[in-house]
Amino acid sequence: MLTVIKTYNNETKEKLKIKFPMLTDEDLYFREGREKEMMEMLANKLNMSYRDLINTIETL
Repeated sequence: MLTVIKTYNNETKEKLKIKFPMLTDEDLYFREGREKEMMEMLANKLNMSYRDLINTIETL
Protein backbone atom coordinates (compact mmCIF):
# COMPACT_ATOMS: atom_id res chain seq x y z
CA MET A 1 0.00 0.00 0.00
CA LEU A 2 2.85 2.43 0.69
CA THR A 3 3.61 2.64 -3.03
CA VAL A 4 0.01 3.57 -3.78
CA ILE A 5 0.04 6.35 -1.20
CA LYS A 6 3.33 7.71 -2.55
CA THR A 7 1.85 7.91 -6.06
CA TYR A 8 -1.53 9.30 -4.96
CA ASN A 9 -1.67 12.80 -6.45
CA ASN A 10 -3.96 15.08 -8.44
CA GLU A 11 -3.46 13.02 -11.58
CA THR A 12 -4.48 9.87 -9.72
CA LYS A 13 -7.56 11.62 -8.33
CA GLU A 14 -8.64 12.75 -11.80
CA LYS A 15 -8.19 9.27 -13.23
CA LEU A 16 -10.26 7.80 -10.39
CA LYS A 17 -13.01 10.37 -11.00
CA ILE A 18 -13.09 9.44 -14.69
CA LYS A 19 -13.14 5.71 -13.98
CA PHE A 20 -15.65 6.05 -11.10
CA PRO A 21 -17.84 9.14 -11.73
CA MET A 22 -19.71 8.64 -8.46
CA LEU A 23 -16.62 9.66 -6.49
CA THR A 24 -16.57 13.19 -5.15
CA ASP A 25 -13.69 15.52 -4.35
CA GLU A 26 -14.43 14.90 -0.66
CA ASP A 27 -14.12 11.12 -1.21
CA LEU A 28 -10.71 11.65 -2.78
CA TYR A 29 -9.38 14.21 -0.31
CA PHE A 30 -6.05 12.95 1.04
CA ARG A 31 -5.67 13.34 4.80
CA GLU A 32 -2.16 12.86 6.14
CA GLY A 33 -2.08 9.99 8.63
CA ARG A 34 -5.51 8.67 7.58
CA GLU A 35 -4.51 6.93 4.38
CA LYS A 36 -5.78 3.48 5.30
CA GLU A 37 -9.12 4.89 6.46
CA MET A 38 -9.53 6.73 3.15
CA MET A 39 -8.70 3.63 1.11
CA GLU A 40 -11.12 1.51 3.14
CA MET A 41 -13.88 4.09 2.63
CA LEU A 42 -13.21 4.20 -1.12
CA ALA A 43 -13.20 0.41 -1.37
CA ASN A 44 -16.50 0.28 0.48
CA LYS A 45 -18.10 3.01 -1.66
CA LEU A 46 -16.96 1.25 -4.84
CA ASN A 47 -18.05 -2.17 -3.53
CA MET A 48 -14.52 -3.51 -4.00
CA SER A 49 -12.13 -5.31 -1.75
CA TYR A 50 -9.30 -3.27 -0.30
CA ARG A 51 -6.81 -5.26 -2.40
CA ASP A 52 -8.85 -4.74 -5.59
CA LEU A 53 -8.86 -0.98 -4.99
CA ILE A 54 -5.09 -0.96 -4.51
CA ASN A 55 -4.65 -2.95 -7.73
CA THR A 56 -6.95 -0.54 -9.59
CA ILE A 57 -5.01 2.49 -8.42
CA GLU A 58 -1.70 0.88 -9.29
CA THR A 59 -2.87 0.24 -12.86
CA LEU A 60 -4.22 3.74 -13.57
